[in-house]
Amino acid sequence: MYENEQVLAAFRLYSQLSRDGQADTAGMRQYLSNDMLRGLVDQFVQEVDCTIIPAGDKLYLVPIAVASPFHVKNATLKKEYLSAKAKNIDLYLMYVAILVLFGEFYDSYHSQNTTRDFITMFNWLESVDARIQALKEHDQEALQRLDAEYDFNWSQLVEKWDAIDDLRESSRQQDGRTNSRLGFLSQVQNFLLQQGLITELGNQEITLTEKAKTIVQRYYMDTQYNRGILEFLSSLENRKEGA
Repeated sequence: MYENEQVLAAFRLYSQLSRDGQADTAGMRQYLSNDMLRGLVDQFVQEVDCTIIPAGDKLYLVPIAVASPFHVKNATLKKEYLSAKAKNIDLYLMYVAILVLFGEFYDSYHSQNTTRDFITMFNWLESVDARIQALKEHDQEALQRLDAEYDFNWSQLVEKWDAIDDLRESSRQQDGRTNSRLGFLSQVQNFLLQQGLITELGNQEITLTEKAKTIVQRYYMDTQYNRGILEFLSSLENRKEGA
C-alpha cells in the first residue's frame, strides 16, 4: 500500500507534467530516485496513453497514442501551425518533413547517435526535395502500391510538393506565410520549436534538443511507430545518391 503523502507527491509531479508537458531538474531527481513515486507517476501517465522521458535535466510527458488527450489533434495542427486552407495532405507532408529532418542527424535509421550538430533550412529543403524527386521516379501504379503498403498517401504527397509555388525559393526572407516550399518548412519549424524538439542557432541553422534525440531513439527508429516509413525514406535517399 502506498502512503497518502507518496500518492500526493506523485500526483503533484503528474499534475506539473500534464500542465506544462515537462518537469524541472528537481522533479526529475525526485522521479529517478524514488521507486514508489516513479511507479505511481508511471501508472498515472499510462492511463492517459503517455510515457515519461528523462532528457537532459528535465522530464517530459510524451503521448504515445492518438487516443491520448495530450496528442496534438489534426485540427489543432492545421489551425495553429499550418495555413487556414490546410488539408490532410499538408499533415502528411509535415510528417515527412519532420522524419526527413530527424533522419538528417543520423547516418541510418538504426543509428542511436547523432552524426551532425546542426542543419540549415536550405539543406533541410534540399533533403525533402531529393526524396520526393526520388518518389517521382516511380510510375503512378508503383506509387499506388506504395500507398497501400505503407498506408500513406505518397501519390498526393508528390502532387502537393509540385503544387507549392517555388518561384521565390531563393528569397531568404520567407516565413510561414509564404506560399513556397521553404515557407511550408518554416511552418513545420515553428511547430517543432513550440514542442521543444529543435533549437534555432541563428543564420537559419537548427539543431535537435535532448528531448527530440530521446524521442527519436525510443520511437522514431521503431517500425511499430513509424510503420517502416523512416526506412523507406532512407531507401529513397540511397536510390537518389546511386542515380
